[in-house]
Amino acid sequence: MGIDNVVSIDLSNPNRLYQEVGLQLQTRISQGEFDIGDRLPPERDIAQAFNVSRSVVREAIIMLELQGLVEVRKGSGVYITHLPQDNGDDEQRSNDVGPFELLQARQVIESQIVSFAANNITKSDISLLREYLEKDRISLENNLDEDDYDFDKLFHLTIAKASQNSVLSDIVYDFWRRREQSPMWQQLHTHIHDNQYRYRWIDDHEKILHALQRRDPELARNAMWAHIEHVKDTLFELSDVDDPEFDGFLFR
Repeated sequence: MGIDNVVSIDLSNPNRLYQEVGLQLQTRISQGEFDIGDRLPPERDIAQAFNVSRSVVREAIIMLELQGLVEVRKGSGVYITHLPQDNGDDEQRSNDVGPFELLQARQVIESQIVSFAANNITKSDISLLREYLEKDRISLENNLDEDDYDFDKLFHLTIAKASQNSVLSDIVYDFWRRREQSPMWQQLHTHIHDNQYRYRWIDDHEKILHALQRRDPELARNAMWAHIEHVKDTLFELSDVDDPEFDGFLFR
């Protein structure tokens, strides 16, 4: 079975875009277009049918997995495991933000914040950022749990505080609060045993710090944009179920 026709998305719908895609997939399953045991079409086909990005489809799949409707199988794909139940609109809707949607928002806003911070940052801010960067590297080298020693978070929050604008600081704090409280973000990171990708992010942080030390707003903006782009690319690559090398570790 496949998704042959372009599906219209109602932009006035109160659901988030990934939720709308997920709910329409639920409807197709309920209507018998897919049976238990069937494999969902490739992600690219779903994205084309719904006229959305692959990241939105990825988030819709995470949503369906959290609801227990699908299973991601190693090197194989996404399979229907249960039929949807009619739980009502209130239960279907959630305030959870898709992980890639959240990263996109961070990329746009934090790139501007770090540019602003480059003009206002103090020596003590620079020292604190250097300390967090070094501690992050040490924690990675010693294979410490990132959740217990979240110097990545502290690095970004310190930059926001260095802007000397409490509203901007609150915005970045809210980004991290949403991430920490997000079931979808937690699902995306389930069973990641190899954290070597974090070395690349530490290198990115060094470039951001270098730009801030130079008090160069444009260089800082570009460094932050590139950093969050790397984060998006890394997580997208690791969770690509259509890749024959995908081992499913994010979804087990």
